Amino acid sequence: MRRLGVDSVPIALFIATFTGIVLSLLSKYIFTGAVPLYFVGALVGKTIMMELGPVLTGLALAGRVGANIAAELGTMRVTEQVDALETLAYNPRSYLVVPRVLAGMLMFPVVTAIAIALGITAGWFTAINLLDLSSLEFIKGLRLFYRFKDIWFGLVKAASFGVAVTLAGCLQGLATRGGAEGVGRNTTRAVVIGCEAILVLDAFWALMLL
Repeated sequence: MRRLGVDSVPIALFIATFTGIVLSLLSKYIFTGAVPLYFVGALVGKTIMMELGPVLTGLALAGRVGANIAAELGTMRVTEQVDALETLAYNPRSYLVVPRVLAGMLMFPVVTAIAIALGITAGWFTAINLLDLSSLEFIKGLRLFYRFKDIWFGLVKAASFGVAVTLAGCLQGLATRGGAEGVGRNTTRAVVIGCEAILVLDAFWALMLL
């Protein structure tokens, strides 16, 4: 949980900060002359909570976590450490896969929640300093279309992304053959599969829960 979650917080916060800044700036450009500027808060809040927060964080973690897991387990496979576990009567899936998948399922929502909070804060800071918007106006927009579903919808997606990314990394790692070349090939494949799974799950949850 520490390696998959806590160590991934810096990259998630970096992405969330600039996502919030860019959304605020784009909002002013989109709404100019047509929509009251306090709608910036609504757009930033809704978009980060329901879509960009979970998805961008998931994609970043797919690169970091998925590659890490696939490379680690792939190296264990080609150096026969997995075979040694089987010889000692350990089930490699129970010993190597299940803890990583559970850690991903638990920690992805935590990292996503922190990223969402920072992204909205960055959007607010940008709005009051660059868009001539007051804090009260930003919060008014933020509360305008807010529903409790917005929060748990994003966190449910994040949990499913965690399962998909870690499972892809584990399966590709354990399927590695062919030495160092095979480790590199399966690590790349794990990241690609993890990113594809995130996009498919994103569409699935939107269809099922909205």
